[in-house]
Amino acid sequence: MNDQTAAAPPALPATPGTALSARVDAVREEVSKAFIGQPDVLDQILIALLAGGHVLIEGVPGLGKTLLVRALAQALELTYARVQFTPDLMPGDVSGHAVYDPKTESFKIRRGPVFTHILLADEINRAPAKTQSALLEVMQEGQVTIEGKSFELAPPFITLATQNPVEQEGTYPLPEAQLDRFLLKVLIDYPAIEDEKRMVDAITTGRTAADFDLSQVGRVLGAADIVAMQRDTAAVRVDPEVIDYAVRIVAATRTWPGIALGAGPRGSLALVRAARAQAVLQGRDFVTPDDVRDIARPALRHRITLAPELQIEGQSPDDALRALLAKVDAPRK
Repeated sequence: MNDQTAAAPPALPATPGTALSARVDAVREEVSKAFIGQPDVLDQILIALLAGGHVLIEGVPGLGKTLLVRALAQALELTYARVQFTPDLMPGDVSGHAVYDPKTESFKIRRGPVFTHILLADEINRAPAKTQSALLEVMQEGQVTIEGKSFELAPPFITLATQNPVEQEGTYPLPEAQLDRFLLKVLIDYPAIEDEKRMVDAITTGRTAADFDLSQVGRVLGAADIVAMQRDTAAVRVDPEVIDYAVRIVAATRTWPGIALGAGPRGSLALVRAARAQAVLQGRDFVTPDDVRDIARPALRHRITLAPELQIEGQSPDDALRALLAKVDAPRK
């Protein structure tokens, strides 16, 4: 019998997908120190960040949306700004405006809060359409025009806009064309009981302030790292059959019983972009049909309009999408 111990096989090199996933895991771990529970919400926002898209977050007040954004900005070492949307908010309050300086007898450009990396647009549906459009233009083009001069935003730039689904009085609902600009619509609900216990214990023990101390959130990535990760995410492989599957899902929303208005081609683009980022979170450098299916509801729920009869029955867009996904055949590879 040979006394020598068999040599261990050499470790396989990490794939680009696993390397990206490890970096995302580091961000998730740090943000979770402040934003306790609701891992799906955090994952979907990370998916939007990797895909270079924007997020509409819907949930009642007091669920930690601002805390999540602040913790994310801290972990990513990115600049952060918050705008509280109100009925009297003007477009210049968001994008910036020119201010006359009597000393120099000239106008100076005062940049608005959109000149940041992460922008929290709180209660976006409380501002009039003109102000909403100013922000959505910035989201689409990545630049701001002030007094005829264009200013590019430093990448990465992501807008996290929130709206309250309960209070509709005095609001200006986003029209379908503007909703389409958001890559994902994320639904945030009340935390699980155990998570809420942990949160209450963390905030109330020995402290008087009603917020988390974000100093515990370590900085793991910078702006250049995020831009590189977005570039790598865009290079994740998607088989033609998987693209066909994503397009068939979106096309099915246009003829599905109970859906009055289906998703357009931007829905197909969003679904594939988000599926690439979903694959990264799973540690892969290729997209599977499951990635498409898992992210389909956040990518499409704000792009469809239910028929009145379904709304009367109390059904949601997620209910219709869940039934649709069960009927669209996935590739069997």
